[in-house]
Amino acid sequence: MSFKPTSFDIAQRAGVSQPTVSRALRGHPSVSEATRLRIEAIAAQLNYAVDRNASRLRSRTTNTLALLFFDDPTPDDSHINPFFLSMLGSIARTCAQHGYDLLTSFQQFSRSMHVDYEYSRKADGIMLLGYGDYETYRERLDQLENEGTRYVRWGSVTADAPGMTIGCDNRLGGALAVRHLIARGYRRIAFLGEASSHAPEVHDRWRGACDAMVEAGITPDPDLVFSAVTTDAAGYGAARVLLAQGKPFDAVFAACDLIAIGAMRAFEEAGLSIPGDIGLVGFDDIPLAGFTHPPLTTVAQDATRAGASLVEALIAQIKGLEVQNAVLAPRLIVRQSTQRVA
Repeated sequence: MSFKPTSFDIAQRAGVSQPTVSRALRGHPSVSEATRLRIEAIAAQLNYAVDRNASRLRSRTTNTLALLFFDDPTPDDSHINPFFLSMLGSIARTCAQHGYDLLTSFQQFSRSMHVDYEYSRKADGIMLLGYGDYETYRERLDQLENEGTRYVRWGSVTADAPGMTIGCDNRLGGALAVRHLIARGYRRIAFLGEASSHAPEVHDRWRGACDAMVEAGITPDPDLVFSAVTTDAAGYGAARVLLAQGKPFDAVFAACDLIAIGAMRAFEEAGLSIPGDIGLVGFDDIPLAGFTHPPLTTVAQDATRAGASLVEALIAQIKGLEVQNAVLAPRLIVRQSTQRVA
């Protein structure tokens, strides 16, 4: 098999970052002439092929940003996570404030996702919402990074994640939820959600829940953790399994509001009272959370600030400015689903 050099190979030999290589090869003004010439020389030595037409296209601007949603299973025809819909107004408004148009679409998992938007001059950069299985999605992020695509995503902020990420402090949010349950007198706390590396945001919420239990002298019970994707149907199914197991519990922390809403229906069918028999906390504070019966206590992510932060970080990249990951603080919204007197 013949060796096909990548921009990472060039970066290693030049002693610079991979994004610097990508910027240099497309003539970005943020890279000094000396660095650009050194990178171009190494690229020539490695026979690294640069698509000059694509590079010229990318040097032009469209004053348009692309917002790509992950195609989520939902009970309606939107196929968009309700929390992401709550961010849409802020994203559109912030784009308008900065003089950008907004192009929205679903993420297409092709190997040329960056070509579909940046190189074809549809947009100057990409915002990504949602990812499905992160273990698989990570490969797409690595590809975007390798190609020097300007993008920012909403997700779990970790040191080893590629690209620019804005996210919620999910671990703190999980701790807030479970500290509240404990303060209300609940002790046997179950968790519904995908607590694994396949869903790092949800995993962090479970880790925060464990932090709060340990603080209170409670040992987290792995037998009270039930996998569920972020839908009401999954929450309903996980709650049914929890009930069938027969292990005592008096509260549930659901990884998102949709899971909590599904679990609420399962508990109601089983003749259990919320919050009398079971305390229930969700995560996200989607609009529907305040209209369930009883209204759902939840951890709110700041959708307005999140949307604005995504746009502003992407525009900064487009302008060649240095950007850093950002973590936004959540807050607890107390409603009737946990209003049992301790």
